[in-house]
Amino acid sequence: MKTDRLLFGAAYYDEYLPYDRIETDMAMMEKANMNVIRIAESTWSTWEPQEGVFDFTHLHRMLRASAAHHISVIVGTPTYAIPTWLAAKCPDVLTETHDGPERYGRRQNMDIANPVYLKHAEIMIRRLMEEVSSYDHIIGFQLDNETKSYDTCSVCAQQKFVEYLKNKFDNDLNALNHAFGLDYWSNRINAWEDFPDVRGTINGSLGAEYRKFQRILVTDFLAWQCAIVKEYADPNQFITQNFDYEWRNYSFGLQPEVNQWDAAKPLTVAGFDIYHPSAQYLTGKEIAFGGAIARSVKKDNYLILETEAQGNHGWLHYPGQLRLQAFSHLASGSNSVMYWHWHSIHNALESYWKGILSHNLKENATYREACSIGADFARYGKHLKNLRKKADVAFILSNEALTGLNWFSIHADLNYNDIFRWLYDAFYELNIECDVLSIDDIDLFSQYKILVTPALYSVSDTLVNSLRDYVAKGGHLISTFKTAFANEELKIYADDQPHNLTDVFGMTYDQFTNAVNVGLKDCVFPIEVNHAVHYWMELLIPDTAKVLASYDHPHWGSYAAITENRFGEGTAFYLGCYFDGKILKELLTYIVNSTNLPLPREKYPIIFKRGINDYDKQITYCLNYGDSPAEIVWHDGDAVLLMQNRSVKDGDRITIQGWDFVVAEQS
Repeated sequence: MKTDRLLFGAAYYDEYLPYDRIETDMAMMEKANMNVIRIAESTWSTWEPQEGVFDFTHLHRMLRASAAHHISVIVGTPTYAIPTWLAAKCPDVLTETHDGPERYGRRQNMDIANPVYLKHAEIMIRRLMEEVSSYDHIIGFQLDNETKSYDTCSVCAQQKFVEYLKNKFDNDLNALNHAFGLDYWSNRINAWEDFPDVRGTINGSLGAEYRKFQRILVTDFLAWQCAIVKEYADPNQFITQNFDYEWRNYSFGLQPEVNQWDAAKPLTVAGFDIYHPSAQYLTGKEIAFGGAIARSVKKDNYLILETEAQGNHGWLHYPGQLRLQAFSHLASGSNSVMYWHWHSIHNALESYWKGILSHNLKENATYREACSIGADFARYGKHLKNLRKKADVAFILSNEALTGLNWFSIHADLNYNDIFRWLYDAFYELNIECDVLSIDDIDLFSQYKILVTPALYSVSDTLVNSLRDYVAKGGHLISTFKTAFANEELKIYADDQPHNLTDVFGMTYDQFTNAVNVGLKDCVFPIEVNHAVHYWMELLIPDTAKVLASYDHPHWGSYAAITENRFGEGTAFYLGCYFDGKILKELLTYIVNSTNLPLPREKYPIIFKRGINDYDKQITYCLNYGDSPAEIVWHDGDAVLLMQNRSVKDGDRITIQGWDFVVAEQS
């Protein structure tokens, strides 16, 4: 979705504040050039304190005050946190999970497959939409909040799962039993009415299929909400959802519980929440990989609906970092920066997840830095919005592969997102921007010079044939261990590994083990680390492949660790083990040079990001994620540094201060 301006704002909760200060807050936002707030998504129990009794006092206060201060609004549906009366009326609304029954208290504890929940959620959504229909400064609606299935294993959900399987296998139990290998340990199902509780299964195919079904529940739930909201929304109002990522105390990798590509289909624009470490730990990596996934979901610009202001413990930004973070989001393709949240909360679980304002609700250093961001967004936004980005490298990501490696773990310290981030972060530190594709984006493969498949464990023959065709026609494929190992139902292929790709990679293997005291030797790239291989190693047997590295080990030394193979007009690289990130960057440098892809001179902590703006001019961001000033030589052609109002030419030297950046527009 293209926008006519950059959106800058925060989540705002009048109902949470300790006293009435709505006019003060709105005036402070307007002073900071904030032009949007997100409201309403958290407080079903405030809007409907008892069944059928509605009170929208706070809602209308926020809408009237924001209108008076020229601030647009995104209204969220409050369906992700149910009121007490609903839990009391229908205890089954609180779901059962793999860990047992939920209890009332935390949010997102309900069963999104439960018809009673859906009935009351629809009543709430419709009443909310009726209340807001007369306000013309509402620019969009957010469905729910970071929606997932919440691991529902309720009777309702499992009944729907059985119907899903009947449809998938044309009511043929023999086909289901064969596809999932249910003869093992007498798990065979011979009558649909005997279908067992999925929580007890030891069968990875059945268990993974239930996880896929849970993702489908999310897709269907958001489509259902979207259809209701569309009945009321004006065509000029967008509909979004704030997707998130795997959570490891901050955003880390692909969200395992949602197929975001499918779930985003009914939306106008994708919204995302990105959180990351700051201060000495700020790298920009989470903003970059998160942005690549966000761009991928709708193949378009996206909205950052939540990111941190002061944030969680240890996240307080150094001076200048809030600005660096904000412009980093724009550089990745976002058309907005919105903070969670405006004001720090004075009670409850997130009391110390601090907003722009601290608990005294006064101007502070974070607010003043936000004012400078807002001023620059207002002044230069027309040059920076709707940035069109296209990288030369793309990662192919898969929820099915992620689930497969959860069921069949490589190592306790190495899962799917670890492998994705291992590779992505190495490209990032080499200053090579990357896109993300889903396994269904086959038609887009040919647009990229390099495709990367991190542990693409689960593959269809269609996907495998597309990868073969990509390489044969001149593409360059980088695949890691555990690529093309099992089919879509996680049944392991019975041919030579990797499935139907042995000639593409020019090698095969049939043995693998944990890596203990293993290094790399005979490398075609520099290496300085002993015992560099960790966690996992496949014993590669080359045929036509060139060996780029072998194992340095008294017993495994005859096997290849990394290979390169010419196939058709292209090249395929296979990484048979997990090894130190420093070595990975040396390997990627070798690969990039061999594929004639330009390798930037500058490396992390200097990061370049580029795109084309609405004036069809290249915008170049040069971002310094280091504490010290850095001098760079400009090589992006004649341009104007927007915020310095200064021209630069090839060969000019530019100094960028620590935790600072420049933005250049092509002359």
